[in-house]
Amino acid sequence: MRDNRVVSLKIRIDDSAPPYEQVRAQISEQARSGVLPVGYRLPTVRGLAESLGLAVNTVAKAYRALETDGVIETRGRNGTFVAAAGSAAERGAAVAAQTYVEHVRRLGLGESAALAAVRDALRAGYGK
Repeated sequence: MRDNRVVSLKIRIDDSAPPYEQVRAQISEQARSGVLPVGYRLPTVRGLAESLGLAVNTVAKAYRALETDGVIETRGRNGTFVAAAGSAAERGAAVAAQTYVEHVRRLGLGESAALAAVRDALRAGYGK
């Protein structure tokens, strides 16, 4: 079954704590709870700062803390994404899955064809 939810980052800033900590905590919670799925592309530092009315350095500080915590990962000019949590094997599988999805989309395959290809490869014992 396909999940057609529109995923979006939701952050509210108030006077309860330093703004960078609120950004860090809210992105971390949304990533860990699955609201933001693995591979979700976060806004640029500048873009998020502008949308929240914060200084660029404030958002940059939050992103650095999130990267240190392993919640997000920066892929150079490609952007910043929610990282896979869990074991190294699970993280590796999530990265491989994201790469596979990007590839099958470029090929024009739909979800059912892409999943069928994975099932066939697993049944055939590839990688054993």
